[in-house]
Formats: sequence, structure tokens, C-alpha cells
Amino acid sequence: MQIVVIREGTPMYVCLCQGVTDKQIHAEVERGADTWKEVRENLGVAKQCGRCGQCAKGIVREAVAEKHAVATLPLAV
Repeated sequence: MQIVVIREGTPMYVCLCQGVTDKQIHAEVERGADTWKEVRENLGVAKQCGRCGQCAKGIVREAVAEKHAVATLPLAV
């Protein structure tokens, strides 16, 4: 199963138990969280029922990959 995340427009709730959105997960990664464990600890995602775990992990992977891709782009001269 492929999870598609749309970052523009209305945020998508990922964790209903904690009220965490995909945009909050991306923001947490941008603030320095580089692992699922860090995001989970900081936002409380998947700490209650756990049903959001796989989706949230995918969003963390995507956000970390985007962050590292942007960091390695060559500077324009």
C-alpha cells in the first residue's frame, strides 16, 4: 500500500488520539528531529492506540528525505 501525502492546503490529521497533523510532523523534522523515535517522543504520535504508526513513520521518512535532499542541493553561483 502506498501512502500519498499532500502538504499543500488543509493539514491531514495523522494521529487522531493526539490531534497531530502531517504538517506538524514535517515541522518537527524541520526543527531537527531526524528519527521516528524523536518525532514520537516530541509529538506523542502513536502513543495511545497506535493505529497511526505506519502512516506517521512514512511521513517522517518523507520529511527527513526532503530535508536531506534540500541540504545537499548545490548553491547557485
